[in-house]
Amino acid sequence: MSKKRICFIAQFPPPMHGLSKAVETLYNSELSQEFDFEKVDITNNKDFLKNLNLIRKSKADLFYFTISQTKGGNLRDLVIFKLLHMQHKKCLIHLHGGYYRQLVDNDLSGWQSKANYKAISQIDGAIVLGESLKPIFHGMLPDDKIYVVPNCVDDQYLMSDEEFEEKVRTIDERKVKHVLYLSNFIRSKGYPEVLEMAKLEKERVETGGERKLHFDFAGKFFEQSEEEFFNSYVKDNCLEDYVTYHGVVGGDEKRKLLKESDIFVLLTRYPNEGQPISILEAMGNGMMIVTTDHAGIPDIVEDGVNGIVVRSERQIRDVYSASYELALDTHKIGHVERRNRCNIENQYKESRYVAGMRECFRII
Repeated sequence: MSKKRICFIAQFPPPMHGLSKAVETLYNSELSQEFDFEKVDITNNKDFLKNLNLIRKSKADLFYFTISQTKGGNLRDLVIFKLLHMQHKKCLIHLHGGYYRQLVDNDLSGWQSKANYKAISQIDGAIVLGESLKPIFHGMLPDDKIYVVPNCVDDQYLMSDEEFEEKVRTIDERKVKHVLYLSNFIRSKGYPEVLEMAKLEKERVETGGERKLHFDFAGKFFEQSEEEFFNSYVKDNCLEDYVTYHGVVGGDEKRKLLKESDIFVLLTRYPNEGQPISILEAMGNGMMIVTTDHAGIPDIVEDGVNGIVVRSERQIRDVYSASYELALDTHKIGHVERRNRCNIENQYKESRYVAGMRECFRII
């Protein structure tokens, strides 16, 4: 019996971000032995016509399509949807974000919005990252065609049980707790607020307080203006002893950073946010989470249970104070670290993600 052929129409690294990393993990997983995978990399829009030709010629049984959440990207997607429909191809879309319905209902012109409703109604299924994101496709697809497959922590970035136990056991020995921001440097992802937290820590120390927090940043600057802002803020506020920028990290360097950090902060309001893999990585590596009630994050972080969830009206000084108090309460940190670790082990490991995708690929 021949293998089911699946064509990925998706963004592959580089650049590396949540979507491209998830796609790469899936494409290189054990499913590549069970199914016959091929790919059309839609990262570069200059290849649009070439990609359309590849899709047209493909003999795949199913097209797995990661759709865009921007106006321009949506125009490209509508053309691809039309081509697949004309050729009577089966299509399973995967939404790695939480903005698509907002885009369709509020941002697009009338004809483009209607075209999306029609295109989605003709596909065979849609995958979202969490239960809270299923309403994105309500009224476009029946519920039994909307599947939930959460993101995962790649095995290579999940510390061993021995390393985790050592981290919890030695928490009292770490007098200065490390706060980590690990994401791309986009304003709406909240990195300026984490810089402000570092400034507040410095001000507290200068008034006689004991040093408790150090702030580590890692990720890519897509705009030179963002890098200039970051460096200027650190220099102008004399934060060199409180802030470390590690660049774009991966491999052993990233594992080391995850292992040595205690509190993860992502105060995101990024419109295209879905379910940040960085939060899952932090949870799996024994960290307390400080984040926002945005997109699919409430599915994985509950305020007061496994982290601090910041509402829009909460001031950054309050967020800093809560993080500082947390750094003092090592018993609570240890308790939450164990809860987060257990949650990842049970629900967000790479094997669980692959199994969820296998089921979707088999159903359609």
